[in-house]
Amino acid sequence: MELKKFEDLNISSEVKRAIRDLGFENATPIQSQSIDLILDGKDIFGQSQTGTGKTGAFAIPCIEKIDGSNKNLQAIVLCPTRELAMQVSEEFRKFLKYKKDVKVLPVYGGQQIDRQITALRKGVQIVVGTPGRVMDHMRRKTIKFSDLKMVILDEADEMLNMGFREDIESILEKTNQDRQTILFSATLPKAILKIINTFQNDPEHIKIQKKEITVTNIEQKYMVVPERSKFEALCRVIDVQNPNLAIVFCNTKRRVDDVVEKLQKRGYFAAGLHGDLKQLQRDVVMKKFRTRTLRVLVATDVAARGIDVDDVELVLNFDLPQEAEYYVHRIGRTGRAGKKGFSVSLVTSREIRRLKEIISYTKSVINEDKPPSITDIEKAKSEQYFASIKKVMEKDNLEKYKQLIYNYVGEGYELIDIASAILKLQLHNDAIEDVDFNERRRGRDNNRGSNNNGGGRRGNNGGKTSGKGSGNLDGKSSTRLFFNVGKKDRISPKDLVGAIANESGISSNNIGSIDIFNEFSFVDVSKNFADTVLSKVNGKKLRGKSISVEKAKKNKR
Repeated sequence: MELKKFEDLNISSEVKRAIRDLGFENATPIQSQSIDLILDGKDIFGQSQTGTGKTGAFAIPCIEKIDGSNKNLQAIVLCPTRELAMQVSEEFRKFLKYKKDVKVLPVYGGQQIDRQITALRKGVQIVVGTPGRVMDHMRRKTIKFSDLKMVILDEADEMLNMGFREDIESILEKTNQDRQTILFSATLPKAILKIINTFQNDPEHIKIQKKEITVTNIEQKYMVVPERSKFEALCRVIDVQNPNLAIVFCNTKRRVDDVVEKLQKRGYFAAGLHGDLKQLQRDVVMKKFRTRTLRVLVATDVAARGIDVDDVELVLNFDLPQEAEYYVHRIGRTGRAGKKGFSVSLVTSREIRRLKEIISYTKSVINEDKPPSITDIEKAKSEQYFASIKKVMEKDNLEKYKQLIYNYVGEGYELIDIASAILKLQLHNDAIEDVDFNERRRGRDNNRGSNNNGGGRRGNNGGKTSGKGSGNLDGKSSTRLFFNVGKKDRISPKDLVGAIANESGISSNNIGSIDIFNEFSFVDVSKNFADTVLSKVNGKKLRGKSISVEKAKKNKR
């Protein structure tokens, strides 16, 4: 069927504006068939799977039929679970962005009913709730149906499977007979057909056939980890995959900001993209991503719409999307232009059911994998290290260095021993600490700091801890800077690299040797950027302490 454009639908300019902000232009098939019928006052029952945009199919016309000047309840949406009720109410709020006179409220068990009663008394036109909690409010007479125009049953078959049949029938029996009744269900068992025949008036049947979704060039995996261990798993996946460009998806703006802050503290070149960014800020972030100045982009689904970068090698779902369709959009950011892509979803045990819905919707194979271990990361880093060695051997002039090796061979050392020692030093510098991903201690992400992933260098005593950025700087091309933070402040080389790069905007290629002592640190930066670092980093905070930076005196070298 031909998809309708939202601009062509008979809906208000406020709702159209909210839809544009969400990045939508064409209605989905279920929306194209349902919205006009519901606006015309027809009862409908729709067969549609999760991830087809069915929430918008009933939310948009429902909003349009609400009288904003009347503060009484005018529409009620019944959902099988509190999670879905919260999700649906949030979708309503997105469409209501510019309609300030219409209020929506989720009501469900597990939340204090007094808080819901207070909100209802202030005036709510749309209630989204579970059948049991709606019945509670009916008994308390805090929900009244005198002005009710519409009842919507979302995932009706699931509500019946959960034992809500009597509650649903009781609610429908007590609502106005002239109400409009909308029902959505993935399947149509006899019990659903009975509700349709009993409570709907000459309904229209809408059935959406799922299209095959092909993601054959994308390897998909998921990892089951506790919520508090997600960030650690995220870092390890990035370290093992070592992508040139990666996109991490989160469900909320707050989550994006939190993940970006933690990644930057660990020295990753990361930035966030969400709806609160102005267009200029968005353009700056995207320019850095396309030019690989930053390698990890953390984004919400809405903000990621319109991203067109062909070389994304890794997509990470830090949060599973609420809609299965969003999952397809997310992983479609990788594996473009005929290239292979890789996606990883981090899920908690409670999210397994939603993951199964996604697997059913996409008809794709998503294999379970374990979070990378120390051995995995060491193996990956050694492979990356040998790959860089191979490039150097193929392209660079190594005569000067060969002579140094010959000198050691002349002293009786074997070449294999020299190479092994060099590799050990490199991997030691990138050493990480093991983590039990099933451990239940609180606050481990914050407490563990930057020594949990590749790039942290920690000494075992009070002596100097050394490291370096990506730059190969000598004394003539670099300026040595003094920092007033050190080991006692839990600072690692990667912390300093991250702070300098993120605050000043310079690449790690312009950062050289790093020496960290107990009370202070020294960092070599390119002479061309020393003043920039001084002006941009001075006064900023690192691990809660205000940073003071100055050019090091000669005798501190």
